[in-house]
Amino acid sequence: MGKGKFGTIIQIGDILVSEDLVLEYFACDYAVCRGACCIAGDSGAPLDESELEGLERDYPAYREHMTPEGCAAVDAKGFFEVDRDNDIVTPLMPPLEESQDCPCAFCHFGPAGECLCAIEMAGRTKPASCSLYPVRVTRLTGGGLALNVHHWDICKPAFEKGRRERIRVYQFLKNPLTKSFGEDFYEALDAAAKHLRG
Repeated sequence: MGKGKFGTIIQIGDILVSEDLVLEYFACDYAVCRGACCIAGDSGAPLDESELEGLERDYPAYREHMTPEGCAAVDAKGFFEVDRDNDIVTPLMPPLEESQDCPCAFCHFGPAGECLCAIEMAGRTKPASCSLYPVRVTRLTGGGLALNVHHWDICKPAFEKGRRERIRVYQFLKNPLTKSFGEDFYEALDAAAKHLRG
């Protein structure tokens, strides 16, 4: 672990982890947000190139859960697009009538307007960046990774719920962190968290 101007950085192998992952509280409050993170904004969810083949392969399974607008977006753009930061992201639908927000093409809207993931509904694996949110993964120049917590206004209820229930970001994300980086990584992260908190 090292202390810098960005706070304590935890290094586990070639992965650098911001202290926010182990000190901040977070627990999704779906009853409040109703899946707003899949709707808000003007860029899709980050994708790794290794995920593109699976998105295309599984399309027949999850297409039936998508909206006509989502299917049209995939027909027009394919299974990804490149955003203004030159990142590969999920394709977006046109803006919703009542706002300028562009939902992810893979959204499914329930009867009360709640947003779900069509890919997940079909029992397929959704993009890792969605499972790991609010953690964002950045590839470093030397080949390593950096994990940071993304703070977004629409997730304020989730940070508040985490504080109420005393659930840290990394604890809430135990399963996706373990799936993405392995059990040894998670155990090392948990040990570092306990050390930092004293």
